[in-house]
Amino acid sequence: MAAKIRLQRRGHKAYAFYSIVIADTRAPRDGKFIEKIGTYNPNTNPATVDLNFERALYWVNVGAQPTDTARNILSREGVYLMKHLQGGVKKGAFDEAAAQAKFDAWKQAKESSLKAIVVKDEQAKRELGKAKLEAEKKVNEAIAEKVAAKKAEAAAQAAEAAAAAAQEEAAQEEAPAQEETPAEA
Repeated sequence: MAAKIRLQRRGHKAYAFYSIVIADTRAPRDGKFIEKIGTYNPNTNPATVDLNFERALYWVNVGAQPTDTARNILSREGVYLMKHLQGGVKKGAFDEAAAQAKFDAWKQAKESSLKAIVVKDEQAKRELGKAKLEAEKKVNEAIAEKVAAKKAEAAAQAAEAAAAAAQEEAAQEEAPAQEETPAEA
């Protein structure tokens, strides 16, 4: 029986989520499998991989052939690097401690680069939020200016109307007083 490392689709429409499984080469993509060794979520940034490293290394060492995507995932997680380092130990190029030290150094560099990506994304989100806030403030200021102009215009019209009413009242008060004055004479 030939084993294959492949992705088995889970999740729902428009939200793919995959299980990383060991399956017989004749089994369908979402069919029967031998062992589940991890999960892969491409919906996050960066993509989230939860992998049983020892089992993945075991299956790669016994000859399970990964699909292209599974090979990329295993490579990014360091399974193929560890296989390569174990080959160097078998040939006597270096000892087990040196191989583990090289792998740990690689893993720390990988984690720091992922953290840098996450920090960069968070900073970009903050900058985008600030830009949206500034744009909203400008829009609100423009609206406030329009409202203030309308209120000032309405106040000016009310003042004009009040002044006109006051003049009219004054004119009405003067008119009867002027009519009475000539009649008395």
